[in-house]
Amino acid sequence: MTIPRYAELARVVRNGFVESRHYGSVVVLDPDGTVARTAGVPDEPVLPRSTLKPVQALACRIAATAGPGDTDPLTGRALALAAGSHTGDDRHVEVVRAMLAGAGLTEDALGCPVDWPEDEPTRDRLIRAGGQRERIRMNCSGKHAAMLVACVARSWSTHDYLDPDHPLQRETAATVARLAGTPITHQAVDGCGAPLFGLPLTGLARTFQALVTAPTGSDEDRVAQAMRQYPEYVGGWHGHPNTDLMRALPGVLAKGGAEGVLAVAAPDGHAVAVKVVDGSPRATTAIALAALEAVGVPVGGADALRRVPVLGGGEPVGAVTAVIDWTAASSRTEKEES
Repeated sequence: MTIPRYAELARVVRNGFVESRHYGSVVVLDPDGTVARTAGVPDEPVLPRSTLKPVQALACRIAATAGPGDTDPLTGRALALAAGSHTGDDRHVEVVRAMLAGAGLTEDALGCPVDWPEDEPTRDRLIRAGGQRERIRMNCSGKHAAMLVACVARSWSTHDYLDPDHPLQRETAATVARLAGTPITHQAVDGCGAPLFGLPLTGLARTFQALVTAPTGSDEDRVAQAMRQYPEYVGGWHGHPNTDLMRALPGVLAKGGAEGVLAVAAPDGHAVAVKVVDGSPRATTAIALAALEAVGVPVGGADALRRVPVLGGGEPVGAVTAVIDWTAASSRTEKEES
């Protein structure tokens, strides 16, 4: 068996000692779509997990606005929430409930699992009040609500909206392949129960590039604008890395997913996709910022996100930082081609 030659992307240093290393792959695209930098195995398929939510939200919006009438149910905060992984804050839940109510549905229609909110103050308050896990608090409920909204707008069935053969999921798969510019390599079931579409890492970067470079007023542009205008609905108000990155670098589009996946696109069209093979997300933002800086994208406003503190006794004693060796990656590629 041939083991993929992943690159070292980040190091965990504690009191000057390299405690751990994160390996994986990263690809950076120039604004014209050409591959600018790579490390690891950029053409290896990955399961993007929630990193694909902006494209799933796009498919829902396209489907919803193609129905009869001239309604536009997925805009603003609702569209940002559909493209995000919210933390279950009451403000998130309020928007999800409004989306469902607008489609004549209740929370019972949601097909995602029950969960506690990820937002710690909200979770603690609910537990103290004797609350229980709810589907609407699950971080994917915005995406699921958008899927249901699209189904109602098109008069499609809602009880089986997560079936891979459902018209919505077939249209979603086609939208993913169109933006990625490559066929879907694998189909799986995501943690929330929705169909999941595997792509080469380069294809994932292309989907984000397509969103930020889309013509003004297009559905792709509306998804990107909603995410950038309402970053707290993509993530949350308290320490969410996607939200913090989009706040720090206005115009940037960012969305991460489980198992160490992240895609980021700059307003000028540069795009990066990251996969950490051990599944840890803690270094992905730092890696993406280092990759963008390597091709000349200004990232100074996000310096605070380039180092993840390593604590000892509650105090910083080191950091997790990106250590991508682009020269080594290029040299290896040249040897393999010769």
